[in-house]
Amino acid sequence: MVEIQAAALFLITFCLSTHPASGSSYPRAQNVTWVSTNFKTILTWEPRPSADYSYTVEFYATNGDRQRNPHCIRSSVTVCDLTSSLTDLNAYYTADVLSEPPLGAISELIEFPHTSSPRFSPYKDTDIDRPDFKLEVSEDRKKTTLYVTDPLTALFKDGRQLNIRDVFSDQLQYKVTYGKNKSSGKKVYTSKTNVIELSDLDRGQSYCFNVQAYIPSRSSMDKQLGKMSQTQCSNYDNQSIFE
Repeated sequence: MVEIQAAALFLITFCLSTHPASGSSYPRAQNVTWVSTNFKTILTWEPRPSADYSYTVEFYATNGDRQRNPHCIRSSVTVCDLTSSLTDLNAYYTADVLSEPPLGAISELIEFPHTSSPRFSPYKDTDIDRPDFKLEVSEDRKKTTLYVTDPLTALFKDGRQLNIRDVFSDQLQYKVTYGKNKSSGKKVYTSKTNVIELSDLDRGQSYCFNVQAYIPSRSSMDKQLGKMSQTQCSNYDNQSIFE
C-alpha cells in the first residue's frame, strides 16, 4: 500500500512539473518608457516580476524586422540597455515588453501578453547632458571668451568614443545665457562653434554664464535644448545670480 501511495505521489509530482505554465496570470508590463541621455538608451517598465513569469524585450525600426537583445530574454529585471542595438540613429524604434514564463519553463500560449513603448528616435529624442566650459577674460576686460567642451556620448566608432559634435555635426549649436552678477537681467547668445566670444559686456563688471547644447533642427521643442551647464562667473568673489 505504501508503495502504491509513493508511486501515485511521484506521478502527480511529475505531471505538475511538466504541465505547461498557464499564461492567463502573466501581468502586462506597465509604464514602458525610454530613458536616454547622450545616446545611452535604456528601456524601463514596471512591475518587477514574481517567480512565476519573466520579461522579454523585442524592438524594431519602422518597417523593420523584430529583433531581440540577448541580455533581455526571459529576464527578471525591468530594464533593458538597447544602446548598442539601436544602430540607425535616425530611425524610429518601438519596443514590446512581453510577459513570458520564467527561464526554463514552457507555456501553452502561442502569443504572450505584451505592452508597446512610444516611438523613439535616438537622433531626435536622446537628451543632451550639460557641457563643460572654460572662461577667459581679456586683459582689457572688454571681451570674454567661452571654450566649450562637447559632451561625450555612449557611442563608439573605430574604437573611439564619439562626442555630440561627431554625431550632430553642424546641427549642433550652443546657447549662452548670461548677465551681470546680482542682476536679474539676462541675455542670450547662440553660437555654431565651441569658441564663443562676447564683447558687448560692460568693462569692469562681473558676469555669470551658463551654456547648453542647442539643436534647432529637432522638431520637438522640448528636445532642442540640452541640460544647462554649471554657472561660471568672471568674478568668483560674488554670488551668482543663477544660484
